[in-house]
Amino acid sequence: MLLYIHIPYCDSKCHYCSFNSYVDKFDTRKEYMLALEKQLKYELKRFEVTNQSIETIFIGGGTPSTINTSLYQPIFEILKPLIQANAEITTEANPNSATKKWLKGMYDLGVNRVSFGVQSFDKKKLKELNRSHSPHDAIKAITTAKEIGFNNLSLDLIYNYQGDTIELLTSDIEKAFKLPINHISAYELTIEGGTKFAQTPTVRQENDELAFFVADEIKKHGFEHYEISNFGIYQSEHNRGYWRLKDYIGIGAGAVGFKKDTRYYPTTDIDSYIENPLDIYEEHITQEELLTEKLFLGLRSNIGVDEDILDEEMKKRADFLVEKDKIVKINSTYKNNNYFISDELVLYILG
Repeated sequence: MLLYIHIPYCDSKCHYCSFNSYVDKFDTRKEYMLALEKQLKYELKRFEVTNQSIETIFIGGGTPSTINTSLYQPIFEILKPLIQANAEITTEANPNSATKKWLKGMYDLGVNRVSFGVQSFDKKKLKELNRSHSPHDAIKAITTAKEIGFNNLSLDLIYNYQGDTIELLTSDIEKAFKLPINHISAYELTIEGGTKFAQTPTVRQENDELAFFVADEIKKHGFEHYEISNFGIYQSEHNRGYWRLKDYIGIGAGAVGFKKDTRYYPTTDIDSYIENPLDIYEEHITQEELLTEKLFLGLRSNIGVDEDILDEEMKKRADFLVEKDKIVKINSTYKNNNYFISDELVLYILG
């Protein structure tokens, strides 16, 4: 069982961000965390969570570091008996708000992994993305987290923004590897509806070669490319749980939960969520849809696809891809060595 906690507050709205986040609702934070607590208790019953059955926790956003650690404490008190020993507990954080006090407070609550939204170490690029931190802030936050005792540290990078060059991205990657990290998420800029960049979609570069360049440069430093956007000596158990389609609880405005063949969507509006955190929309997922998801998730990661879930025609097409050296078959699992063509491979197998 996985648990995702959504914190929808941000100091500023990044121009590429389509996540459910707000920059003008900070006065509701205390009430919001109380609503989270109420939904959590409800979901623990719905998902029939027993002692030590929560494998991983991920606190995402928005920006979790905009919430005082004291407001997280009641949530962790509820969860304490339900979390497995040595469970991975991750929080996202922005370098400008992840102070030493905040990081120490989260560490004391039991958080053992931090994922920092760095995106770049280039001052001009950060400003154009509307990031609210400086390169110095990022370096300081990550080194401080290591000093506090966090052994698993990750950072995000974005590429294919206008003006991105091999030189700029090489510099970003080299600076990242001077820090005490064991994981990197490298995302290609996408233009989503409703974002600031949707008004100027040309800010996204069409340069497929940069994706391969970024991946190769990160792998040169010994990080395994274990999913299309993720690299590490350490591989996130929470991420891998999603890709295996394990059940997960999602609490918070705009979170998503999943159990067997149903998705659960709490309301996205903060005020509505505070008023009624149990107003949750349910979506049934067909077996055909689940199969399609398993293929997409399996072939864009090192999880792979078990042949037992494919019908005979799909197996024939998958075996043909093996013959053509597009994928490999290890025992009874099909695996993909080029995540950047995973969508095309899945569509071919599905026919």
